[in-house]
Amino acid sequence: MGIIRVGGRGTSRRVTEKEKDNWTGAAFKEHQEAQKQAAKDRYITMGRGTSKVKFSDIESTPTKSTKGMWVSSGRGTRRRKL
Repeated sequence: MGIIRVGGRGTSRRVTEKEKDNWTGAAFKEHQEAQKQAAKDRYITMGRGTSKVKFSDIESTPTKSTKGMWVSSGRGTRRRKL
């Protein structure tokens, strides 16, 4: 499936292939874990720069299902169940 990309202030167009999305869901978790493994020996600063922690010591956040939860819409006046 091709996607039309616009360039040069809208004067040129080209058709490219769509890349696999990795910014949400299970695909993002895999991408995030790969990035974490690549930087496992690096340190990050925490607490206004007063302490540092090795990146591999940070635990992953578990993902839970949203089935059965309520979602509000319309300035909070409506809600629906997922």
